[in-house]
Amino acid sequence: MKAKVEIINIGDELLIGQVVNTNASWMGNVLSEHGFEVIKTTVVSDERLQIENAITSAIKYADIVLLSGGLGPTKDDITKKVLAEYFDSEMYFNEEAFHNIENLFKSRGFKITGVNKDQANLPEKAKAIPNKNGTAYGMWFDKDEKVIVSMPGVPFEMKTMMEKEVVPRLEEQFKPEKYFQKTIMTTGVGESFLAGLIEEVEDGLPEYIKLAYLPRPGLVRLRLSARGVNEQLIQQEVQAEVDKIVSILGDAIVFGYDDISLEEALAQLLVKQNKTISTAESCTGGHIAHMVTSLAGSSQYFHGSVVSYSNEAKNEILGVHAKDIEQFGAVSETVVKQMAEGAKNKFHTNYSMATSGIAGPDGGTKDKPVGYTWIAVSGPNGTISKAHQFGEHRGRNIMRASLTVLNMLRIMILEDTKC
Repeated sequence: MKAKVEIINIGDELLIGQVVNTNASWMGNVLSEHGFEVIKTTVVSDERLQIENAITSAIKYADIVLLSGGLGPTKDDITKKVLAEYFDSEMYFNEEAFHNIENLFKSRGFKITGVNKDQANLPEKAKAIPNKNGTAYGMWFDKDEKVIVSMPGVPFEMKTMMEKEVVPRLEEQFKPEKYFQKTIMTTGVGESFLAGLIEEVEDGLPEYIKLAYLPRPGLVRLRLSARGVNEQLIQQEVQAEVDKIVSILGDAIVFGYDDISLEEALAQLLVKQNKTISTAESCTGGHIAHMVTSLAGSSQYFHGSVVSYSNEAKNEILGVHAKDIEQFGAVSETVVKQMAEGAKNKFHTNYSMATSGIAGPDGGTKDKPVGYTWIAVSGPNGTISKAHQFGEHRGRNIMRASLTVLNMLRIMILEDTKC
């Protein structure tokens, strides 16, 4: 059946931005993987009326309501009390929960206080859900064929409870449809351009297959998903549509699948081809090197980087001609190509990448405004370069320049392997 879920996250700290609500995204992902349809996510404060109204609203449309937060031992944690009153349930002392608290405190060398002991008091109408990582038990309520589950807000406690207890019970009770998704990772073009390229495929998708465009700076994820009774069939049909899209976009745009990062895709290619790389960075300030070396095993293919922020560094370390810097400027095709070649020679690598631009927010001119960036890649068969105008936001400029040059190198390596 189609089992619809609403997630309710409770806590003032989430509303004021003091804590990032990672629980909702994690829960949504896990639920979708198991065939449940998340229709809404709500965040409410630690107030009785807000919690009650959120539950009342959710059970009108959802089969399952999952709450996280507000089960701690302090006075501001009111979720359990609110739920007991909402479901008109008396409280009772759960011996199993108390023994769990005892054992947890003993293992940590702490003494149980009164407020900790009170955590073993649970509503009689709720099924207790064990907490393997903390003191707050979860609570499962059944109401008019709907299920309401309350879990701790602490992520590692909630996640274990979800995976070990809640999801298996929900699957047994609701037997949700099978769900399958495949994500195509693209770079180098915007979502509107992509939509134009694959318009015919998108218009011809079966009704049960959904296509979503998920953009972020420098990347667009294309997620195709479907639900159905026959898991093998929906996998085959989604994959067939994925293949159609990839055949249109090609290797220059598609760099991988299922949230693989661009640096991971490049790493796989470098290892496969047994090639090495280096970087010469100005406007990106070492960000490319950071992305590459954040991966385990990167020492196999990454030799080093020069962050040549000053003209002197470009000249003295990378061998860029001073007269070219003076004549053309640091942000120029001539200089960035020499930077790439200088890094390749200095580190004795097969390939190298270089960036030089106006990251911003200051430093732009009429001819070279903020966001204007030259990038270059150099390989065994020569050096290529390209100018870009990324925008006015420093952080996005750095990220987009980094992703652009990584993909430019990836394409060069792919082309070289065809030679």
